[in-house]
Amino acid sequence: MLELVKKSSHPVLSQTAIGQRHANAIAQPILSTDTTTLDVAGMRCAGCVKVVEQQLKSNPGVISACVNLVTEVAVVEYEIGRLEPATLAEKLTSAGFPTQPRYGSTNQIDYITPAERHRREIKATIWRLIMAGALIVLSGLGHLGQHFSILTPFWFHWGLATATLLGPGRSIIVDGFWGIRRLAPNMNTLVGLGAVTAYTTSVVALLFPQLGWECFFDEPVMLLGFILLGRTLEQQARGRAASAFEALLSLQPTTARLVKTTRDKVVDETSIHQAIEIPADLVRIGEWLQVLPGEKIPTDGEVVAGKTTVDESMLTGEAMPVLKQPGDLVAAGTLNQSGVIVLRATRTGKDTTIAQIVALVEAAQTRKAPVQKLADTVAGYFTYGVMTAAALTFVFWYFIGTHLWPDVVHEAWGMGHGGMGMEMTLHPSPLLLSLKLAIAVLVVACPCALGLATPTAILVGTSIGAERGILIKGGDVLERVRQLDTIVFDKTGTLTLGKPTVTDCIPVEGIGHGEDAKTRRDGDAASKDVSASPRLGVTASLLLQLAAAAESGTCHPLATAIGEEAKAKGLSIPAAQDFYTEAGLGVSATVAGQQVLVGGEDWLMQQGVSMVEAVKAQAQGLALAGKTVVYVAVEGRLAGVIAVTDALRPDAKTTVDSLRQMGLRVMILTGDRREAAVAIAQTLGLDAKDVKANVRPDGKVAAIQQMQTGGHRVAMIGDGINDAPALAQADAGIALQAGTDVAIESAQIILMRSRLTDIVESIRLSRATVNKIRQNLFWALAYNTLGIPVAAGILAPAWGIVLAPAGAGAMMAFSSVSVVTNSLLLRRTNPLCIPVNGCESRSSRELTP
Repeated sequence: MLELVKKSSHPVLSQTAIGQRHANAIAQPILSTDTTTLDVAGMRCAGCVKVVEQQLKSNPGVISACVNLVTEVAVVEYEIGRLEPATLAEKLTSAGFPTQPRYGSTNQIDYITPAERHRREIKATIWRLIMAGALIVLSGLGHLGQHFSILTPFWFHWGLATATLLGPGRSIIVDGFWGIRRLAPNMNTLVGLGAVTAYTTSVVALLFPQLGWECFFDEPVMLLGFILLGRTLEQQARGRAASAFEALLSLQPTTARLVKTTRDKVVDETSIHQAIEIPADLVRIGEWLQVLPGEKIPTDGEVVAGKTTVDESMLTGEAMPVLKQPGDLVAAGTLNQSGVIVLRATRTGKDTTIAQIVALVEAAQTRKAPVQKLADTVAGYFTYGVMTAAALTFVFWYFIGTHLWPDVVHEAWGMGHGGMGMEMTLHPSPLLLSLKLAIAVLVVACPCALGLATPTAILVGTSIGAERGILIKGGDVLERVRQLDTIVFDKTGTLTLGKPTVTDCIPVEGIGHGEDAKTRRDGDAASKDVSASPRLGVTASLLLQLAAAAESGTCHPLATAIGEEAKAKGLSIPAAQDFYTEAGLGVSATVAGQQVLVGGEDWLMQQGVSMVEAVKAQAQGLALAGKTVVYVAVEGRLAGVIAVTDALRPDAKTTVDSLRQMGLRVMILTGDRREAAVAIAQTLGLDAKDVKANVRPDGKVAAIQQMQTGGHRVAMIGDGINDAPALAQADAGIALQAGTDVAIESAQIILMRSRLTDIVESIRLSRATVNKIRQNLFWALAYNTLGIPVAAGILAPAWGIVLAPAGAGAMMAFSSVSVVTNSLLLRRTNPLCIPVNGCESRSSRELTP
């Protein structure tokens, strides 16, 4: 199960927040921090995101704040004791952004669940869609006044426009003017200003007919109609983009069946059949729970009674059910399929596997890629620039343009006039033309498209990854992965299965005497006196016993292999004490009063152990066969060598081949002997120059740094504690879920299925997602770059083309919808299928942007 090491109360954001602080914060005293998630409503564009982040960061005690426009979520890290999440929610609500804290319990009073919020949005979406269609149809009929006499009077159009502003358009106008009041104008400000200006001008023309102005009540109606229609389509597209994450949220169980136990944790059949259903949030560690077939497992736990099969596909992507029986671990959110089981809760609430995955994915969607930070900065000031451009447009055309090109006024009047059939004498007006162009500039500008360009693509990309068992910790990770040119693998447990077996156990006295392989491995089974001095001769069995005793204080795969080999031969493992471990180098312990060292050649030499040339030659021969060799010394004297082998993962060769076909250099970085590492490399089709062996844990970091200094973008793939520093140093650290907690915490990508082929999938998914981000940003920038000048009348002098406010509104709505829809096209990409071990399979398909 995925277990994330907690540096703060939030298991995912401890690294994120640290990475966002100023470097000198490292020297400050360690603070007691926590993180909270806030559901923030009312955000319309990147300008709103900027305001919300500023509001949050202005509170004393807030360390960092990340806001996502698409998911409407803010993740805040703060100092415990200096403020409460409810205080932050109240401040945002008072600023015009209704906010509620998410405490991790779905049973809190007045809490609106994401599912309920989505249902309410659907209802509002349907209402907006009906209103938008009706408004557009009625406004269009207004241009057929000569056929429908009832539509001819001004009062009909005035009533329609008034109803539009006070009805479906009211929320837009109110929110827009609230933005001006709090000095944070947003997209609603631009639309509201345009609609109200058009409406006010038409009212003036209606009240003072002697001015000869045209009434264009249809403009605010059509404008708001198109805006509402666009938002309806946008909301539906955003809902589809977030559907995968909502499905992940739905995996979290809401109820559990509590089994009553005695003080000694004994349960009988009666208690099982009288289980009480309680909210899953109220379960405490150590309590026993009953799970029936077809029910979700409510918490992480250990099976204590019963046998069943469990569907874990929602966490690992594996379709085959997994057999669970007493002693096995199960994860919350997985599905019990066949039998009744009783489990003991080991992790509850936000500490469960599924809760941590949800937190990781949600945090990933709030982490911003560098390009998004730039886009948000630009969009934050965008509305000010647009309002300035609109004012300059009005000034230019009223005082200069209409005098330089007087024909434009008559052409524009001819295009826009007629539709009302009024008994009024209308005259071409430079003032009205200038106002129309200024309104069009206000409306056509779309900060929303710029603000949605990156987060929608990241949302879809990370959600697809989660569905396929690839957890990506942020948009910045996607961008770094796309830039990779070098992939570095750890060997043991990464390229190999991590389940080594002992093949040779050779005492010093046995080297050079011609024993066959069986003799070297089995040795003298009768010699089991661990107090024997090495000077009197150490047999193979005694060597194995001493090594197993010294390694019993560690959980390294090699230590496990030596211990299991000793047990398989029926050898007793003596007690050891005074354990000392140097990660990736070796261990020492006191066994039967003698100091025993087990480790690599260099480490034993550093401890003062002299090497025997015959032993070194024997070890080299074993290493050339691809075996890992460890040396054993007793009381400072070399006692023998033990060789182990670890089979390659079935998908190692095809993964390496696929990565090289993608133009990436593949390397092996290991603490093992060079001969053994080169043998593995040759099996994978790699050159000896792509192998760095005999590398200490700190040396792995130095090796990664050296590559980065040479201009390479490096990914490190590992699974062990000794890989954690290198995973953190690399541009992208990728950890297997079956690895250690420290490695998982240090990595930026976690492979839940522990499949190497998912490395290829993660790189291709990253490339496709970043390509979508670039397409979205290009479209958003190109749209505004071209749309604003056209709305400002740049085509009017030469071609007489003037963009009406309603047309500008339709263009703006289309821009936002197109960006979200383009991001959704990522979901059309198929999972990568790579043949393993030469087996025939579907041809690999590159993810297309």
